[in-house]
Amino acid sequence: MRRFTVAALTAATLGTVLSAAPAQAHHGRPALGPENCAANACHFDVPAGTYDVTVRLGGDSAASTSITGETRRALLPETATAAGEPVFRSFTVNVRTPEGEPTGPDGTPGLDLVIGGSAPALADIRVTPALPRALGSARAGGTPMTRQIFLVGDSTVCDQPGDPYAGWGQQLPRYLRKGLSVANHADSGESTVSYLADSRLWATVQPRIRRGDLVLIQLAHNDKQTDEATYRANLETLVAGVRDKGGRPVLVTPIVRRWFSADGTLNNNTALLVNGLGVDHPAVTRSVAAAHGVPLIDLTARTKALVESLGPEASKALYLYNEKRDNTHTSVHGATVYAGLVRDELVAQGLVPVGRTRVG
Repeated sequence: MRRFTVAALTAATLGTVLSAAPAQAHHGRPALGPENCAANACHFDVPAGTYDVTVRLGGDSAASTSITGETRRALLPETATAAGEPVFRSFTVNVRTPEGEPTGPDGTPGLDLVIGGSAPALADIRVTPALPRALGSARAGGTPMTRQIFLVGDSTVCDQPGDPYAGWGQQLPRYLRKGLSVANHADSGESTVSYLADSRLWATVQPRIRRGDLVLIQLAHNDKQTDEATYRANLETLVAGVRDKGGRPVLVTPIVRRWFSADGTLNNNTALLVNGLGVDHPAVTRSVAAAHGVPLIDLTARTKALVESLGPEASKALYLYNEKRDNTHTSVHGATVYAGLVRDELVAQGLVPVGRTRVG
């Protein structure tokens, strides 16, 4: 197990305010600091909510540090620091119960962060409650308040609890800066039918949506016996439910299965999510988006192009073929790559400002 060192801080140092994260902020609520860290982990005893985290990385030697949190969420990509040249990084994290999949175990109360990387060095950390965003509102100085990105999806999106599995929603936070938080309510095994029916899923998500929040919806992999009329109606119900709360729905076509045809393409029903009843899930999703003026992230087209460009051998690394002979679920690498495609589309379509995102 890797270990890191929280820089030795004198009482005077602990009283020093970080320029990027004041010790007293958000209407007098104090920031929690490195006294909550030991070995390679930090635990903050906070209630469910959304929190801003600012870290100072680096030390006397060159270092390289990453941060994950809660149920294996990637919150900060590995960041290199030169000797004696610390850097500040900030992100916003959603804390909830259950902390991972909505139908899974509750997990550990509070906020848990794991410090990793090839040579981790955490010099300081500050955690403060994030202020919710109202449409058109801003903090003093014009800085936008926190905006949530809710995820509604299945096992290809969710916060997977264990290696080697990973959902693209689990990796999406690493591409976002402070002010954008991912609330991943995707759950393994869910279809549009079951997501609407289970009180732990849509009935829990919808009341939490605030005006201006984004809700990304990718459900198809488990709609294997859902007829077209029902599938269409379920997507329309989800879209209407988001809009009813003042949120902005975004329909996402499903990632492809890595199932090559003899000609080296993915031009077959298995790869392109056409179910046993002949329902073309990506086509129906595109149709609903067009009919109701909903932004569309065509992740089917994006992932198809990428997998085909890599070919049958190199594309194995995106999925769990080598580990599980699984051509549906993604590896951490694949989930990270696919989350990057989602990030690119969010920026390209103006759904999130480029200044609130990271490249890697």
